[in-house]
Amino acid sequence: MKLMLELFLLCCIVDNGKGSKVLKIAKHNGVKGGTVFMGVGTVRSKVLEFLALDDIRKEIVFMVVSRENGKSAVEALDHEMALHKPNHGIAFLIPINALAGVHNLGTNVDIENKAVTNSVYNAIFTVVDKGQGDSVVDAAKEAGARGATIIHARGSGIHETSTLFAMQIEPEKDMVLILAANDICQGIISSIRERLNIDEPGTGIIFSMGVSETYGLY
Repeated sequence: MKLMLELFLLCCIVDNGKGSKVLKIAKHNGVKGGTVFMGVGTVRSKVLEFLALDDIRKEIVFMVVSRENGKSAVEALDHEMALHKPNHGIAFLIPINALAGVHNLGTNVDIENKAVTNSVYNAIFTVVDKGQGDSVVDAAKEAGARGATIIHARGSGIHETSTLFAMQIEPEKDMVLILAANDICQGIISSIRERLNIDEPGTGIIFSMGVSETYGLY
């Protein structure tokens, strides 16, 4: 008999060195495991830009969770990592509609996601050649984005990335993650498409997904 699951991608973005703590907290709340990526966070601050401190090293943790475990884990992360305080991190859940390659959930699993689709925020993912991530961020900010995280898809976790996003993120690629409100989401995507010529073959990929819950956004 197949097991029906409602699955989500739990993403947590924290300062460099705190990814292991995120995984530990999540494990204590029933999450089986996750993948940690290195990234660079950007914030809009004239003072930080003047001091050349506006690029901040980040760790991005991706975990596949059930609704029950995800809710428990994200609330624990909010409490223990103080995500409710500014600049302590961000966590959010994205509904998953299809999944392959995750064996700790069982071999006979069907996904039945009933998450509300009219979410307030969207997660915008842009995959471009290495070195183009800053151009993506600049284009997004021109359209109203407050910040972004550039994920350098290098080192451990490449195989996990392909199973999470159903695409191969090669080491020479940059993946830019932007959280944006619905009313500016399309404008951001259009700005990136125009600046990076995304519609040209082999230039890059953009996709967005509705976010069901967010913690740490201000």
